[in-house]
Amino acid sequence: MMDGLQMISLDTYRSEWTGNIRADLIAGLVVALALIPEAIAFSIIAGVDPKVGLYASFSIAVLVAITGGRPGMISAATAATAVLMVTLVKDHGLQYLLAATVLAGLIQIVMGLLRLGFVMRYVSKSVMTGFVNALAILIFMAQLPELDPGRVTWLTYALVAAGLAIIYLFPLLTRAIPSPLVTIIVLTALTLFFGWDVRTVGDMGELPDTLPVFLIPDIPLTLETLMIILPYSIAVAVVGLLESLMTQNIVDDLTDTRSDRNQECIGQGIANTATGFIGGMAGCAMIGQSIINVKSGGRGRLSCFTAGVVLLILVVFLGDLVSQIPMPALVAIMIMVSIGTFSWSSIKALRTHPRSSSIVMIATVVTVIYTHNLAIGVLVGVLLSGIFFAAKIAQLFKVTSTISKDGTQRTYVIEGQMFYGSVEDFMNAFDFKEALDKVIIDVSRAHIWDISSVQALDMAVLKFRRDGAEVEIVGMNAASETIVDQLAIHDKPGAMDKLMAH
Repeated sequence: MMDGLQMISLDTYRSEWTGNIRADLIAGLVVALALIPEAIAFSIIAGVDPKVGLYASFSIAVLVAITGGRPGMISAATAATAVLMVTLVKDHGLQYLLAATVLAGLIQIVMGLLRLGFVMRYVSKSVMTGFVNALAILIFMAQLPELDPGRVTWLTYALVAAGLAIIYLFPLLTRAIPSPLVTIIVLTALTLFFGWDVRTVGDMGELPDTLPVFLIPDIPLTLETLMIILPYSIAVAVVGLLESLMTQNIVDDLTDTRSDRNQECIGQGIANTATGFIGGMAGCAMIGQSIINVKSGGRGRLSCFTAGVVLLILVVFLGDLVSQIPMPALVAIMIMVSIGTFSWSSIKALRTHPRSSSIVMIATVVTVIYTHNLAIGVLVGVLLSGIFFAAKIAQLFKVTSTISKDGTQRTYVIEGQMFYGSVEDFMNAFDFKEALDKVIIDVSRAHIWDISSVQALDMAVLKFRRDGAEVEIVGMNAASETIVDQLAIHDKPGAMDKLMAH
């Protein structure tokens, strides 16, 4: 996996477009058909007209195909970003969502230029699993208003059940046509034929009947506006990149190829920034659609580009038909997305995985569901992972000592990692009341990492010297010596006073 931002050669870039044309076109067509219901459903989750998600899916797919760092990966409007925007849309309206999308894109571009793609290394498997599971639960919860007994009739439940049956049973006959598309066609045909009174996509808002046009979000350009959209933009930027980089890892593994994380960050940012200016909502890479694309033969940039263009053509010219789609069909599809997104094996693994890993995963899920913010959940998960890791490393730390035959010299041997988590054990290992002429602190089997461990070393040396003992530190490696020379004060005048002042 490449972490540096590297310019790829023109020949390589050209081959990413033309190296797999026929398979990319077919895969892109399949993905476009599957994207339409999802884009509409994600718009409804966010509380905006279907055209907002459809324009976004077109724009993001086309622009990421051109500027992204992972050929063959599908990006569009997603549930991960849609669920973050619900409160913003409810409180302030669509224009603030568009502004937040532009700002989120700019934040992602900056993150890419700062080469922050490497941060994915520090997101543990447990956090990723918690992220995916929480996303699945949020997607399912977003369908509950459409299943409210006070708003819908028994017919809605029957149609949702029929939709789920088609989604899971149709692939047993053939996988040539995506089963979600068959669900939409069958349920729409039945609803129209029998004249059933159920909610339709047209009831949710208008569909686009024209190509998108450039527009600047209609919001006051004030500090107050920035303070309103900034938290949402940061959350969308972080969650969008997290899901995109997770998906990038999956596609890299599926295709046995390497790709550029930082270029993907920049590509996602450019796509989101531009999308906000054509009336679309934020998006990111899609795990499910990317897997469909790869398994359908899509490998190049052309597959994602084709998906975006075909989606727009279908919606703009077939909008009257799309507006007739019954909502139960989309609810069934989103329940399928929810079930497919959830990592069911993680429940079974709770019994066998280390307790700390399970706690991290569960904490991530609970935090996300409580806050409805995937970014906060991931942050909590990463912090817990760091605490548990530090605790494990601190347990591997030990100090042993030997006394000379005449009882005047003691050698302390330090083993393990000296950092903020092990300094308490380090200090507790010394007997400062023992009357000694000389103390040797052997750190040849240790590594000194941070200012906490340097201060602990200072304190130990100065306490022994205060009681009249000579102190010698031996065996320090080059890296430890660098930080000690830079930060230690035990050999400087007035050292004890300085240390006590901290």
